Amino acid sequence: MSYPTLRQPRLADVITERLEALILEGSLKPGQRLPPERELAERFGVSRPSLREAIQKLAARGLLQSRQGGGTFITEDLHSGYSDPLLEMLSRHGEFHLDLLEFRDAMEGLSAYYAALRATPTDKAVMLQRFEELEARFAARDAAEEAKADAAFHLAIAEAAHNVMLLHSIRGIFHLLERSIVDNLEQLFAKPDARERLMTQHRALLDAILQGRAEEARACSHDHLVYVEENLLAAARAETRAQRSLRRAQSMPTPPTEA
Repeated sequence: MSYPTLRQPRLADVITERLEALILEGSLKPGQRLPPERELAERFGVSRPSLREAIQKLAARGLLQSRQGGGTFITEDLHSGYSDPLLEMLSRHGEFHLDLLEFRDAMEGLSAYYAALRATPTDKAVMLQRFEELEARFAARDAAEEAKADAAFHLAIAEAAHNVMLLHSIRGIFHLLERSIVDNLEQLFAKPDARERLMTQHRALLDAILQGRAEEARACSHDHLVYVEENLLAAARAETRAQRSLRRAQSMPTPPTEA
């Protein structure tokens, strides 16, 4: 009986796979600069020529970009799952915000569930830090900064889920998510208790994840997004009624003036 020859993998290929894995898991993020070549070779315990060959392969695949005199970076476009023209078109769609909330309900519910099961101590520390940043932004009452912190908190949960498909689906809509949250918050904050309710929901979600209660974490994520959706619908109905009343008032005949 003959056996197929076993081939020793080339070191450059092993390094390439390792770097790809770091990008997929989110340890290396779009736009992030790689450590200097000497330092990276020492971390991997490999020669600089082998590392250089792996970097060249990833650059040829469009995953890395070299900047003259500035080092090597993870390609920025990796987080642009939705290009600017598509982003603009989607944001003009009549039910854009509600459709995005439904998508978030599915993706973030799963992220919360798996984060509760898989989060490492480091993941938990990052989520807690993002939550504290969110609290600080809410206290400052700046909707744009609140939206960024809100999106970063939910992205940290996706990273803690350790599922590359979930992570990159959510990361792909990150800028879309920030813009949507800005619009959502501007409408929600018309309600006097909205900020407190939102922070209570985020705290409940974080606690469930930190304590490993997966089903509760998924339920908290769902309840949070249902609250946002219901209030956006209520605000839309109120706006429609206001516009209808204004049209009626404008169409009423002007009473005749006395001679």
